[in-house]
Amino acid sequence: MSKFMILYRAEASALEQMANATPEQQEAGMEAWRAWANKVGYAIADLGSPLGHTTHVGPGAAGSTDVAGYSILEAGSADEVESILFGHPHLSMPGASIEVLEIIPIGDI
Repeated sequence: MSKFMILYRAEASALEQMANATPEQQEAGMEAWRAWANKVGYAIADLGSPLGHTTHVGPGAAGSTDVAGYSILEAGSADEVESILFGHPHLSMPGASIEVLEIIPIGDI
């Protein structure tokens, strides 16, 4: 079983999304996430959290600020992760996407 970092990308930050949503929209969004988490709970290692851009360290250019949150899933393959993410509520947002990155255990390097 491998672990995968799931990055939720969006045109607006998580803070902007929450600030611009009505309480009803916020509750509907949370309910959609709860339903998805209940359906695929077997694969969730860390449900994660929304993210806010804080700072950039290093000489290179700052990366894109469109990462709105993360989760960590466990699955046998990237194809399995793709099927786990099918119908994910994040994908119903305009301009939203999900990036999947396999976490490589340090002992395997």
